[in-house]
Amino acid sequence: MAGATVAVDTNSDGTLVIRPHGSLDVDDAVDLRRTVVRAIRHDRPLRLVIDLREVHRLDPINVGTFAAACNLGDDQCVAVFLDHPSTTIANQLVTAGIPAHRLRHIGTGHD
Repeated sequence: MAGATVAVDTNSDGTLVIRPHGSLDVDDAVDLRRTVVRAIRHDRPLRLVIDLREVHRLDPINVGTFAAACNLGDDQCVAVFLDHPSTTIANQLVTAGIPAHRLRHIGTGHD
C-alpha cells in the first residue's frame, strides 16, 4: 500500500483483526479490498474487526470497501465491526450507509 500498511492478526478468541495504518487513499484501494475479501471469504472467522485507530484519512473508495465488507460479511455469516474510528471517519462511514451498530469505540482514533 502506498500511504498505508496493514497488519492482520488473529485474537485468541478467533476474531480476525485487520489494522490499517496511515492514510487510506485510492492507491491503497485494491490491496485493502483484497485483504478484506480474503479475510471474509477464505479465512471466514466468526468476527472480523477492522481497527481504524491508526487511520488518519479515509477516501471514498475505501469507505465503499468497508461498506461492502459489512454486506459481504452478512452473506458469509461473518460479523464485521469497525473499531476505533475517529469522529470524522465514523461520520463518513455512517453517511455511506454503514449501520451505527457496526462502529465501536468512536472517537478513540485520530481526529
